[in-house]
Amino acid sequence: MGQDVIHHGVDIVDIDRIGQAVTRWGKSFLERVFTPQELIDANGRTSSLAARFAAKEATAKALGAGIQGIAAGEAGVVIAVGWRDIEVVREPSGQPTLRLHGRAAGRATLLGWRSVALSLSHARDAAIASVVAIGTSDAGTAGASESRMVE
Repeated sequence: MGQDVIHHGVDIVDIDRIGQAVTRWGKSFLERVFTPQELIDANGRTSSLAARFAAKEATAKALGAGIQGIAAGEAGVVIAVGWRDIEVVREPSGQPTLRLHGRAAGRATLLGWRSVALSLSHARDAAIASVVAIGTSDAGTAGASESRMVE
């Protein structure tokens, strides 16, 4: 069995930037970036939307991926996930966690992710998210269509 590998991503978002996007593009922006459950959980609070946006960016970084055309990769291979491939959900305790779908779930499987921790916070002007995942160095190459990233 391979050694544990830590995958980390962090992102900070200007809350006003998310508010401006909502004002400018409205429902189109919200439905392109957030899942229906995320919109329910945020309940229209711009700071909550910004924290979830930061979580999606931080998760993409931990995956070594970009989001829809803003892509990173190794040896010229472009890896990209969709905004809604990364979903922030709340446990019954209120603790945020991740549910990965589609390409994000496939990438997490490829990296051997078996547990993940998500932390969200916001202040007056900014929201921040940190994602730390534990994977294995000998991860397989099989993909997955959906995976709940909680252990």
